[in-house]
Amino acid sequence: MKKSFMIELVGDGMVNIINGQTILEASLAAGVPHYHACGGKAQCSTCRILVHEGAEHLTPVNEKEEALRKRIAFPENVRLACQTYVTGEGAKVHRMIRDEVDIRFYIKECSFADLAYIGEEKEMALFFLDIRDFTPFVESYLPFDVIHIMRRLFALFRTAIESNNGRIIETAGDGFYAVFGFETTVDTAVQNAFDAGRQIAREINHFNDSYMHKNFRHRFQVGMGLHAGNVIMGNIGIGVNNNLTVTGFPVNVAARLQAATKELNNNFLVSGVALEKLAEKPEATGLRIPVKGVKEELLVYPVGKPYSGAE
Repeated sequence: MKKSFMIELVGDGMVNIINGQTILEASLAAGVPHYHACGGKAQCSTCRILVHEGAEHLTPVNEKEEALRKRIAFPENVRLACQTYVTGEGAKVHRMIRDEVDIRFYIKECSFADLAYIGEEKEMALFFLDIRDFTPFVESYLPFDVIHIMRRLFALFRTAIESNNGRIIETAGDGFYAVFGFETTVDTAVQNAFDAGRQIAREINHFNDSYMHKNFRHRFQVGMGLHAGNVIMGNIGIGVNNNLTVTGFPVNVAARLQAATKELNNNFLVSGVALEKLAEKPEATGLRIPVKGVKEELLVYPVGKPYSGAE
């Protein structure tokens, strides 16, 4: 017969733990609604427990828990229930995610506990776009015309992004930020983002020729930046833009690439990191530019076209 121990889960009662069971496994077996969004794989921290007494009767932190602790600064008396075993009597702990208010910070109400909603690190493609020549248009036309044209432009952008398996995360003024790679490898994500950029460039030209110049005597240009890297995506639960955010230093790099398109007089800049992931490399000569926050100059490739005239 396997040896067993009793452990107190504060607020939930005493739980019998069989030797070889984690605290999470024993808790669930006892009918305790112990939240574990990642399925007990130490990829999230939602099963965390606070140890009140008997820390000496718990197994030491293992490699998986240690890896997570390097990313999240847990106090010593906070453990992951999915990685912690009991070695003796006298342990007293309590679940830190306990009620509906806590749970709504981690999962969408009446939805599924997907990692996209609780926080996941993933290598993705980051794409920024800004509309050039927009201020002169705003200054020359009525508010109705301005909003109408913005709707036309953003419908064009959204179609290009979503048809290439991307998602617009955030819009700001006359630009936006999109991400690729939610369900693909980063190589595929970069290819999709690159294809979306090329599609936008073609369709902006068509829109200018067939609509803007004819009706408003105006032409729009865009600046686009593409980079790839490890980012964190998750649902921050504030009710804005479906709550999804994707953040990390690679996002800042992509934004700065887009900003550098005007200085380098090329409407599409792709980082060397991203370009290496393309199956077929475009004909472009790489150059190094200083990027704020990056110690070494960043290798970038101008893969678009020069701007026509000044803004």
